[in-house]
Amino acid sequence: MNAPVDLHESLKPRILPRPRDAAVEQRALAEGLTPLQARILAGRLGGYEGELAPLVAPSLRYLAHPERLQDGRRAAERIARAVTEGEHIGILTDYDVDGITSHVVIRRTLNELFGIPENRLHSLIGHRIHDGYGISLPLVERTLSLSPRPSLVITADCGSSDEPRIARLREAGIDVVVSDHHALPTEGPPASAFATVNPTRDDCTYPDPTIAGCMVAWLVMSLTRSVLIEWGVLEPATPKLSPWLSYVALGTVADCVSLGGSVANRAVVAHGLTLINRMEAACWRTMAQRLGADSVPFDAETLAFQMGPRINARSRLDDPYAALHFMLAVDDATAAGHLETLDQDNQSRKSIEAEMTERARGLAMAELEAGAPVLVVLLEEGHPGVQGIVASRLVQAFGRPALVLTPAAQPGMLTGSGRSIEALHLRDALQRAFELAPASLPRFGGHRGAAGVGVPREAFDDFRQALLQAAREQLGDTELGPRVFTDGELEAGQLDLKTLDEIEALGPYGREFDAPLFEGVLRVESLRTVGADGSHLMLELSSGATSVRAIWFRALTPGEMPAFDAGDLLRCAYKLNRNRWRGRESLQLVIEHAEPA
Repeated sequence: MNAPVDLHESLKPRILPRPRDAAVEQRALAEGLTPLQARILAGRLGGYEGELAPLVAPSLRYLAHPERLQDGRRAAERIARAVTEGEHIGILTDYDVDGITSHVVIRRTLNELFGIPENRLHSLIGHRIHDGYGISLPLVERTLSLSPRPSLVITADCGSSDEPRIARLREAGIDVVVSDHHALPTEGPPASAFATVNPTRDDCTYPDPTIAGCMVAWLVMSLTRSVLIEWGVLEPATPKLSPWLSYVALGTVADCVSLGGSVANRAVVAHGLTLINRMEAACWRTMAQRLGADSVPFDAETLAFQMGPRINARSRLDDPYAALHFMLAVDDATAAGHLETLDQDNQSRKSIEAEMTERARGLAMAELEAGAPVLVVLLEEGHPGVQGIVASRLVQAFGRPALVLTPAAQPGMLTGSGRSIEALHLRDALQRAFELAPASLPRFGGHRGAAGVGVPREAFDDFRQALLQAAREQLGDTELGPRVFTDGELEAGQLDLKTLDEIEALGPYGREFDAPLFEGVLRVESLRTVGADGSHLMLELSSGATSVRAIWFRALTPGEMPAFDAGDLLRCAYKLNRNRWRGRESLQLVIEHAEPA
């Protein structure tokens, strides 16, 4: 008889070596990369057989032509016809960062490059709580109530699963061009759409299905420019959409699409960061001012953990248009005013998130004790705008996929957001749950790592059981639990800025191309708590004769004392970080996990 598993022990993060692809490592060395760089690539590109150069040195020249997007030409010609005939155009996008940046790309292109006046453009962004995700019924009603009514609606980052609402718009004489990147339902693209541009379509030959919604929108609008030039409507010298890749970079990073084997995503993020760091737009300048001079130049981490959360916070808690106005602001004073609003919302979001996460963790423990492979938590008093963040916290803490649900504005319904682990494709699991219990899941969508659901309250238990079964089928015997995968050890002589330069040369880092994490046994020379609630630790660590400063965020719960002291040895998982202070740079370690050695 097997001994029972100690739940407490199973939930302790385990520091493990990241698996490496020996073939990728040898190819990288043969192409002139350093041993450390080859090791880093080998731990992120397992099974990758394509060329390494487009990933190691990202460039726009590696982008595939937008004509390869199925329905791309048809969509571009319909938009071009609306431009030439002076039609009113609705721009309908999701409320998150991907949706907002998509909106900026489409609106600025139509107005500034194609010359459509503002009074013929209609921004349609749903309110997360009152309208819900995608082409919701309230958004349809709002569109139909516009006067004059648009004859064309362009979607971005949504629409693939919204056939009933698209049919309603079509019946009213409105053509809908869908641009999206979310997985399509089993029945395929929405039949009532004039065109559906989505790289995940089975019949689409675009080589990268992982691009974000903002990139799909950028490609469609780029192709529309080409069509208008072909038709003689625009001059061949009309500026290209390259400057808008700054917005695409933000949306791509914030939407957590792959930065691993994706040539396109790596190219647009790398190029977009170059544009952002020119600080030519008010939104970038005011954010840099807010974060301080030492925050420049921005990197992918700045977009993911500073800009993204502020924009998302507005859409999570309130009207998303403030985020749009911030991104579109033409002067610093206007941008700063909108950023203040976003900042206040972000602080509110943090407070709500902390309270909901604490309650969700308590409910999740019962699921864990029952051996659940996926955590399905219903928070009766939770805020629907923070579901996804709380789900992420559960994934981090427990190493399992998690779905957090709260009551919806519609009586009798629940809404939820989920986040997953590498081993489980969340959208596929929801599709399987729908097949097992269709009445329990009337609405869902998403992709591998994140998804959203609508569940009738009375069918919650049926949905939960169906998702549990779907997860078990997909995960099989996969061992679950929090894991900290590292790229091995560094020698004491490598703890310097030169090594960090070597690492940064392989950027950008993000989902499926994680920033390098190293492990090692280090001695604690000194430590002190920092932060308003004393939850962070500032440490001085040493390895041999080398001493280095380190910061460990959220190392403690408020009031907790460290379990170690000066002189103790710690086994640490850490990142190298460039600490900037008053124009000077020094190396700092960021501790992700540590335990007594």
